[in-house]
Amino acid sequence: MTAALAVTDRAIEAIRRMIQSGELAPGDRLPPEKELAEGIGVSRNSLREAVKALSVIRVLDVRQGDGTYVTSLAPDLLVESLAFMLDLHQGSAEGQILEVRRLLEPTAVEQACPALTAEDLAELERLTEGLGGASDVEELVASDIAFHRLIVSRCPNAYLRSMLDGLASATSRARVWRGITEDDAVERTVAEHRRILDALHSGRGDLARVHAAAHIAGVESWVHRTATGAVPESDATGSPTAD
Repeated sequence: MTAALAVTDRAIEAIRRMIQSGELAPGDRLPPEKELAEGIGVSRNSLREAVKALSVIRVLDVRQGDGTYVTSLAPDLLVESLAFMLDLHQGSAEGQILEVRRLLEPTAVEQACPALTAEDLAELERLTEGLGGASDVEELVASDIAFHRLIVSRCPNAYLRSMLDGLASATSRARVWRGITEDDAVERTVAEHRRILDALHSGRGDLARVHAAAHIAGVESWVHRTATGAVPESDATGSPTAD
């Protein structure tokens, strides 16, 4: 690490401590550049680099002609950089992204179970029952995304909710591709959603967690098979069920 980077890291760490201690709260304006640089003990150039880095990850908001402010620090704002990174790798790292989703989403499903209302469960029923043999891939994927998003939206962990929202978007391509290639994509997705939903109806968050993990693992397995050439050639123009 160069000396310049080390000094910039020191400035970043100092600002982080100011936010953590409450000296700087969400929405607060940072002190003038000269004052802050002297207080931290770094040059103004190093401070500018630190501010630039923190603005990229949405911790700070630089407003030209007005000053630099601490953002709301809302979870959905802070994970935007993760969503951007996932978009860049979409199509090249879907297997790894699905693995992360398989590890995280079942926990969110279990935590969401007690918070689901009668209206939520009715909407999940509508999304599940609305799919049939005549449903096309677009309907399948849209319903699948809506099904998972509604459940996860009731998870009390805001950071987990936001991360999973980005992960769901990053795996949409695999959902579409699997939906095209597998003849029983709709039927399999409906059956897997039904198992998750029945567990949620029964208040069995632990059981819903198991079914959610198996559901996502199915697509993860399909992506792995296609990557290694294990999917039959006749399926090469199709895809797995939605996850």
